[in-house]
Amino acid sequence: MAKTASGKFAKAISDRSGFEFPYREMVTEWNGSFVHSSEFEPKQPQLQPKRDAADGIALPGQVRPARTENAVAVILTPNPFESIAASSGIINVSEKSHGRSTGDTVRFRGTPSVGGAFTNPKSFDGILGSNIAKSAGYSITVGKRDSSGNITKTANFYHFTVDTNTATTGGISGGGENCSAGPATLSA
Repeated sequence: MAKTASGKFAKAISDRSGFEFPYREMVTEWNGSFVHSSEFEPKQPQLQPKRDAADGIALPGQVRPARTENAVAVILTPNPFESIAASSGIINVSEKSHGRSTGDTVRFRGTPSVGGAFTNPKSFDGILGSNIAKSAGYSITVGKRDSSGNITKTANFYHFTVDTNTATTGGISGGGENCSAGPATLSA
């Protein structure tokens, strides 16, 4: 094999700057450029990205299924009930954005009292509050009903027929403040 010179007095030209440097101080960069050690630039880390591992599919630890929230009573606006006509047991209920469907069972309650019980809504237009607060609730129909029997589909109204009383005048709002509408049974 041929013997090479040590380069002790040799000079080299930098590919980067074009200056002359001692040959022994020259290095080759990752891209093949022959440069002086003071001009050396390492390869950018972004040019060799790390391989990403696949996303995990399973969750570690204690995984639980999604919760289903219990139905709750919703506070109604003051005097939410309205009788539609004399001798009629149909009552319109005003509840903002209720999200209820025709056929849902709704129970009406008055203010909560000591011990977790509820009072009855206030009586109005000859309809007793105790009849509105039927423990089994009432099946509702979405929409506001008028005295002619026409139902106007509105987002804030539904109606039901009270079992035992009828209105004496009609077109009267009542039921007092702090009434609530919700499921027939409430659970924690």
